[in-house]
Amino acid sequence: MSNRKTSVLIDEELLVAVKAVLNTKTVKDTIERAFLEVLRAKAREEEVEALSIQKGMELNDDEVMSRAWRH
Repeated sequence: MSNRKTSVLIDEELLVAVKAVLNTKTVKDTIERAFLEVLRAKAREEEVEALSIQKGMELNDDEVMSRAWRH
């Protein structure tokens, strides 16, 4: 992973609020956690979409379902 040093103006009230939500202490930690949360949210959104259209699943395939574990 590479790092990038930058200078940005950040709304202090927004930073304090996000720090509280993410339970972080530093600006760097807060920004990194916020970035990760955005990526996780996107991954969840994509997973929900895949599940809703059964992408990559063979639930309608009788042969596959006949081998499914059942009680």
